[in-house]
Amino acid sequence: MANRKNDFKTNLRQITFKALKATIKGVLFYALYFVLWIMFLAPAAEMIPGLQQAVETFVMVYVFLIIVGELTSGTIFQYFFDAAKALFVVCYLVLSLNGGMLGVNFQNVSLIVDLRLFLVVAMLLSLLGFARSVLQAINYMNEKAEYTRI
Repeated sequence: MANRKNDFKTNLRQITFKALKATIKGVLFYALYFVLWIMFLAPAAEMIPGLQQAVETFVMVYVFLIIVGELTSGTIFQYFFDAAKALFVVCYLVLSLNGGMLGVNFQNVSLIVDLRLFLVVAMLLSLLGFARSVLQAINYMNEKAEYTRI
């Protein structure tokens, strides 16, 4: 009976620690977004319609994936959420940047910006993170298989 009570306390302590860690990571990421928004992106948001909504949507989903990934740490699902985070960045960049060509009309001037090189670099970095997550998941399963075999 005492062993079950200690297991419950240990599990509750681990879950509480994971939730606290996930909350701290989410708050820090959101605070970083908020500071960067005020310093750099707020002036550009006046000229580019829909920029604030696009960035906030990205930040909300990314923070959600960070929190869920931290809550599932120590399980195989952590690596699934890390992979989902990397794929989300790739898909969101492609969709929000319209394939790398961005057109902006400002008063009587039409400006077309070619962001394909930035898009390719960002996609490659995200795909590198995806590959890392897949390899970590394979390593996790390999360690689990070795542990159960012994």
